Amino acid sequence: MAKPTSKWSAVSIVSTSSSCEAARVLKGKRFLSAEAPRLPLTDCTSSAACTCTYAKYADRRAGPRREIDTTGLRRTMTAERRSSRGRRKTDHEQ
Repeated sequence: MAKPTSKWSAVSIVSTSSSCEAARVLKGKRFLSAEAPRLPLTDCTSSAACTCTYAKYADRRAGPRREIDTTGLRRTMTAERRSSRGRRKTDHEQ
């Protein structure tokens, strides 16, 4: 496998209907490129005729992770959420 372009680049295993069970179990799972299992997989039952390939991604994460990514709206805090003063001695001095 070629050297990844970023430390977060990732791959997933693309299997077909004739692929082994080991490949089908990993369908859709992303691996960091440096940590991806080599093809053919160790448990592959048809390693001589394996047709599995890698799909490459710029990032291991799939899809948006935060509300702002999906809605475009940023939360604003309107009220103080702490119910008591802090734990530092200076928080209690006046």
